[in-house]
Amino acid sequence: MTAAASHKPVNATVKPLVSVLIPAYNHERYVERCLDSVLEDPYPAKEIVIIDDGSTDRTGERIAEWAARYRDQLRVEYVHQEQNRGIAATLNELAARAHGEFLRLGASDDYLLPGGLEAQVQYLLNHPRKRAVIGDSIVVDQYGNKLHDSGMRDLHGADKRLYATDEGIRRAVISHWAIGGPVALLRKSALETVDRWTEGLRIDDWDFFLRLAARDALGFIDLPVCAYRLHGKNVSRTRHTATRIVNLTESWRVARRGVELFDEPYRTLLRAQSHYISAKIAFLQKRSVLLGCHMLAYLSLLAASKVRLPPSGRLVEKT
Repeated sequence: MTAAASHKPVNATVKPLVSVLIPAYNHERYVERCLDSVLEDPYPAKEIVIIDDGSTDRTGERIAEWAARYRDQLRVEYVHQEQNRGIAATLNELAARAHGEFLRLGASDDYLLPGGLEAQVQYLLNHPRKRAVIGDSIVVDQYGNKLHDSGMRDLHGADKRLYATDEGIRRAVISHWAIGGPVALLRKSALETVDRWTEGLRIDDWDFFLRLAARDALGFIDLPVCAYRLHGKNVSRTRHTATRIVNLTESWRVARRGVELFDEPYRTLLRAQSHYISAKIAFLQKRSVLLGCHMLAYLSLLAASKVRLPPSGRLVEKT
């Protein structure tokens, strides 16, 4: 089923169109807040492209009801898939259906913060060599209560100063993936440069942003652009041991495949990261000897990469 509603926002002709892409799956409790946040954002030239990826709850009904209610205020294209195809395949279809020059990644359990679209669009207009820009997030619980002011710093422990330079972004994306929530705005043309999302991956974002970072195509603004919701069912934060091993094994494959994208010293840094991921797997499997071997390899390669890294002052210059 496909439903679309057309509406031309005031002053839309003076702003590039942003397509907000929302893959939705079993988020009946949260999806309306997500859609409301797009409508509430003051950026005038926007559309929503949303796919219900085979939800088994009432997510699809809530999307259809919302689209009918606001069809005169915002263009919405809604597609319902009978079978779950996974996040990467859904993102690729969303991007193919989008009309905008810019693509804002959304998530049906999170929501946008007002002003984020304007700030990210302005960044890409001011930095024509960048293909994408990420921002920060706040972190909220299942009820919308704020847990953290910065997802990057408070949830993931990132040093945001690294994101001030291309060298620092490469290092940060490789060694400390700290992007929580839908915080990215892309040029649609970026998908012609780095391909699209790799279908079959369960946790697809690290793979995608490694490819952007390898081309120095990724920028950063130190502004919370979305609310990232923790509700106990986040795929990347599961505590189930078997699922964690599957996710880590997938990340290991991404790391090994990504080595060829980079020159030194980042190639060595990514090889080090692959051993760190292997050490995590060995720990979960309670294989202490293998854990020690991978940690030794990790520390050796990390030391080698640091010898070749630019001076730290270049990596921590402030915005």
